[in-house]
Parts: sequence; C-alpha cells; structure tokens
Amino acid sequence: MAASKTLRELTGMGHTPTTIGQSALVLIDCQNTYREGVMQLEGVEPALAQCQTLLKRFRDAGRPVIHIQHDAGVGSPYDVTAPIGAIADVVAPRDGEPVVVKAYPSSFEKTNLHDLLQGYGVTDLTIAGFMTHVCVNSTARAAFNHGYKPTVVAAATATRSLANPTVAGGDVSAKTLHDSSLTALNDIFAVVVPNADDVKA
Repeated sequence: MAASKTLRELTGMGHTPTTIGQSALVLIDCQNTYREGVMQLEGVEPALAQCQTLLKRFRDAGRPVIHIQHDAGVGSPYDVTAPIGAIADVVAPRDGEPVVVKAYPSSFEKTNLHDLLQGYGVTDLTIAGFMTHVCVNSTARAAFNHGYKPTVVAAATATRSLANPTVAGGDVSAKTLHDSSLTALNDIFAVVVPNADDVKA
C-alpha cells in the first residue's frame, strides 16, 4: 500500500524548512549523559557533530541560540552538577547564550523557553539534540502547539534500541525508533530535514 499524504500536505502547511535567518536554534540535552554509560546512544557522536555545525552557522549569523539541559537530580545520569550531566564540550554554551534547565521531556514544560523565544521575536525554530523519541519529539510537538514552526534536523539527533512492549522478546532498533519518531513528527508537528546543510542561510 502506498504511503499516505502527510497532514501537512493535506492542510496546506507543506514541508518547506525554516532558514537560519528566520529561526532560533534550540539544542536539546546535548549532555555527556548520552556519550557514555547506561544512556549512551547509537550514533551520538555523528549527531553531536551535526549539532556543532548548526551551532557554528547560527553563531556566525548572529542568530539566537538556546541550550536545553535536563536535570534529574544528584546521582542520576542527568546530574547537572556532575560531569555526566554537563553539556558536551563540542557544543558548550558561550557567554550570553541562555541555558534552560528542565525536568520534563518537553523543553516548554515549567521553563522560561517560551518567554525567551518571545523576547527574540521568532516564530520559527530549528531543533536538534537528544533523544529523538523523547525530548526532541516532545519539544517539537509542544512548539507546534504553542504556535511555533519547528524544523527538526534528523542527523542531529539520535536514540537507543528498546524492547517492544507488544512482542515478547522483540526489540525495536535505534534506527527504527529514530525513523518512526521523525516520520510521526513530519506528519504534522514539524518539518523534518535530513541534515544540517538542509537548513539554509
């Protein structure tokens, strides 16, 4: 059976990605959490390299950059007071770049992200970071519900394999989970592009 048209196509929203000149960059949970230990993601280093490329291009263009950092408390893989929970050195914030600390998957939930974006006067967002199926997914959906136009960069996010709860002994590969999560977003909540180069100046 042929693939259905997306809801974006059916409602006329289309799939034109944002540009650097129109958007703010939101880097979600680019923390050491995902580079080592129990939460290490498949393909995390290439994804961080894509995040680094986006970050350089937004900085060079003088566009807004917002870093998101997840805090799950002392001793957790998301302990922001420990090296494991720190933002990765390759995308470390510079002075003047806000860091929004969150406790929920959505970067909008009980944070000042919406206020920051309103202050920048942007309606378009370029979204990258981790994990594809959790915080990237939740943030893109929340952005859409808040009236923003998110573009998600597929190669600048990653995830991990998980057990399939409906099939005994079956696993869902990281690639399948990643691709399915992005496909669901691309149906209506966001424009999904393959890599950083697809977000033009």
